[in-house]
Amino acid sequence: MGKLTKNQKAVVAKYDAAKEYKLAEACELVKEITYTKFDASVELHVNLGVDPRKANQMVRGVVTLPHGTGKTTRVLVLCTPDKENEAKEAGADYVGLDEYIEKIKGGWTDVDVIICTPSVMAKVGIIGRILGPRGLMPNPKTGTVTMEVGKAVKEVKAGKIDFKVDKTGIVHAAIGKVSFTGTQIYENAKELISAIIKLKPQTLKGTYMKAVAVCSTMSPGIKVDVKSVE
Repeated sequence: MGKLTKNQKAVVAKYDAAKEYKLAEACELVKEITYTKFDASVELHVNLGVDPRKANQMVRGVVTLPHGTGKTTRVLVLCTPDKENEAKEAGADYVGLDEYIEKIKGGWTDVDVIICTPSVMAKVGIIGRILGPRGLMPNPKTGTVTMEVGKAVKEVKAGKIDFKVDKTGIVHAAIGKVSFTGTQIYENAKELISAIIKLKPQTLKGTYMKAVAVCSTMSPGIKVDVKSVE
C-alpha cells in the first residue's frame, strides 16, 4: 500500500469505515471528509431487499427535495406551439418539437430532463431508443408527460427528482452539494428515504431497507444505521 496523502490522512482521522453512523451524523461527516476543489455532489445510496426483475417489486417514484439538488437542471419541453410560451415563462431551457427531435436523432442529448405533452408522445416514441438508456424518456408516472408543462418545469427546477431501483436493487440519487449545510443534506436525505419507504412493495417478504450510505463525488461511503432512518 502506498503512502497516504495529507487529505487521505485527514479522512482516516475523522472517519471510521466500519462504523454505522446516524443519518444526521453522516450528513455532517460527508462535508468534513470531502477535500475536492470543486463543489462535489452528495449522493444517497439505498440497498433494498427487492427483486427488480419482478414487476411487483419495482421501486420507482418522484420526490421534491426541500433544498433542491444544488445543480442547474437543463429542461427540454417538447410540445405543440400553443404550449411553448407556457414552457418558456416557467423557465424551460429549450422548447420546441420537430427541430429537437431531429437534433436528438443526430445524437444531441445535452439536457437533464425532458417534459412533453401527451399529444406529442407518438413523435417522442420514435426517439425512445435514444432517450431510454439515458434516463430521459418522458413518463406519465414521473409527471414528465403532462398538459401542465409550466407546472412541471417549475417543479423540476425547484428540486423534483426521479429515482428508480437499479438491477442490483439499489437506489442511487444526488441529494445536494458539499456546500450545503449538514442540515440541508439531512433534510433532503430524509425526504428521499421517506418516499422510498412509502413505496415498499406489498409482496415483499423479508427486509426492505438493507443498507444505506452517504458519500460525495470523491469521498468514501459512510455507512448509515438503518434503524436511524426507518
